[in-house]
Amino acid sequence: MMRVLLSAYQCAPGAGSVSQIGWEWYSRLAREAKVTLVTHIRNRPALESAGAPFANTEIIYIDTEWFAGKLYSLARRIFPRSEHSVFLLSSLDFFVYDRQVLRTVRHRHAEWDVAHVVTPVSPSAFTVLTKLPIPVVRGPLNGGLQTPAGFPEFMRADSAWVYKARELGRPLRALFAPRRAPDVTLTANAATEGQLTRREQSSTRRMQEIAADPSLFEPAAWPQNPDDAHPLRVLFVGRLIPAKALPLLFEALRRIRGKKPVELSVVGDGPMREEWQKAAADIPDCVRFVGAQPADRVAEAMKWSHVLCLPCVRESGGAVLFEAMSSGRPVIAVDHGGPAGIVTGETGRLVPATGPEAVIRGIENALLDMFENPEEWRRRGSNARRHVMQSHTWESRVQEGLAVYRSLVPPTAWKNAA
Repeated sequence: MMRVLLSAYQCAPGAGSVSQIGWEWYSRLAREAKVTLVTHIRNRPALESAGAPFANTEIIYIDTEWFAGKLYSLARRIFPRSEHSVFLLSSLDFFVYDRQVLRTVRHRHAEWDVAHVVTPVSPSAFTVLTKLPIPVVRGPLNGGLQTPAGFPEFMRADSAWVYKARELGRPLRALFAPRRAPDVTLTANAATEGQLTRREQSSTRRMQEIAADPSLFEPAAWPQNPDDAHPLRVLFVGRLIPAKALPLLFEALRRIRGKKPVELSVVGDGPMREEWQKAAADIPDCVRFVGAQPADRVAEAMKWSHVLCLPCVRESGGAVLFEAMSSGRPVIAVDHGGPAGIVTGETGRLVPATGPEAVIRGIENALLDMFENPEEWRRRGSNARRHVMQSHTWESRVQEGLAVYRSLVPPTAWKNAA
């Protein structure tokens, strides 16, 4: 078995999308390789509750709470409503963590065939683990998404100026990053590649950072086709933060409810919940807030729905889209960022990202079309499941990673070591 040093700053099941990425790589690699996971000590309770460490693995916990805790408290005071901005500022702790990782593992480098820094996924970060005398893989990364110009209200609420500050990352990496770049940098899209240094760009390979677990998000029977007597069931899943732009979906529902019955279930929580509940107070008959739910309850909500709608105007990834598609449900999303590379006319519908009215009208037309052509939308859901199973399961993602490792390490090296 190949011996892998896996650094996952964020790594915990059910603790957010980036932490889930770290968890999926660790838990699935553990079945294929001898893994030493290095992660932040804050992840320890969740990992141990999930049964880690697994067979053929060990876990090294790095404690930087003396810095991370103060940084997080400061970020919360500066950005009380923008969780993404809090995340960006508090993630500066990664650089302290990463250097502590190097000090901790440097003397043991001969124990591993390859090192993989899987989280964070931001291209603005860089790792000093390239100072180890073994091949280093980084990513998959996703970032560099431009802020859309047509949604200033949502972007102001999300402290969008912070996004521009990330552009400082490239010159800072050029000044302070180790001379040696990762042997392979995995990137989700061209925008991410554009944020890398020339040395990093010379060794990029394309790989999505997100995927779905088809054993959890299983397809179920299509609900009763929507008609004048049976409501169209719409689902939203995500953090309630400004960029998710739920009021645009509310407005589309207002325009529809006088024509056709429709129900929206909002799964998630966040700083905008109270404000958005007030925004939907005039349509209580068709909007239901259920709060944050564990993954198995989200999977049940997918089975309840006809369609998942993600009106987010700035979405780099879109893991929930893959989860809905794995559940055999079509998806509606804004034609910008991650969703633009996930959703097609065969699996759902993209609505224009040119401004609020275009999004509202696009969602309205898509939902009304579901009343007129329910069988076509059911076919899109079946196509979506097939697409995920072919290319976007976590199992296939980790197998891609193993192929990258093997391209860097001669088979005789890791087989002899094993």
